[in-house]
Amino acid sequence: MNELQTALFELQDVTYRDFHSRLMPGIDKDTIIGIRTPVLRKFAKEFAKTAEAETFLQELPHSYYEENNLHMMLLAGIKDYEKCVCEVERFLPYINNWATCDSPAPKCFTKHKEELLQKIRTWMASDHTYTIRYGIEMLMNLYLEEDFKPEYPKLVAAVQSEEYYVNMMIAWYFATALAKQWDAVIPYLERRKLSPWVHRKAIQKAVESYRISDEQKIYLKSLRNEYRSWCSA
Repeated sequence: MNELQTALFELQDVTYRDFHSRLMPGIDKDTIIGIRTPVLRKFAKEFAKTAEAETFLQELPHSYYEENNLHMMLLAGIKDYEKCVCEVERFLPYINNWATCDSPAPKCFTKHKEELLQKIRTWMASDHTYTIRYGIEMLMNLYLEEDFKPEYPKLVAAVQSEEYYVNMMIAWYFATALAKQWDAVIPYLERRKLSPWVHRKAIQKAVESYRISDEQKIYLKSLRNEYRSWCSA
């Protein structure tokens, strides 16, 4: 065990480890230390100031789930866009779970949205589950407000995958997009542009959202029921 890992184990909460490990099926429990996110974030803030942080980013793969999360936290603080996107691309193949993948986007991405779009397209065309998921998530988190264009949901709808964590992110994208860009996105459900599973899951998540009006929820439920009848016909 190296010095960093020793420091991380000093932050361990075994009860939290046992709970959190159940949220990530397929991830070896022995690779989860059990550190609550606010605690790890505080550690990352101080660790980022050290020379060891840069060395740590170059040492891949990591052994523990929290090391991967720490890696993402450090990437989020890189101010230089070119360096940041290079480091993100180098790390993406090593992501093996949804929680690490869903870490907050690097702050510098918000100032380079035009350049980032090409990277997002590349990530979404990957054959690696969490690289695809990350690309869709960036499109969801950064391009559903003033930077939205009708072509973006088309890109997401075009993703074809049998992977649960890819399809779940597609559903999340459309559920979130319904809350922010209803008129542009609702045709994807009306015209059955999504797979049956994604269609139903997107509606489920949208109906659960407080950002969707009661009237919209009623309409979405009708589309869910209509699709169910159509699929069984």
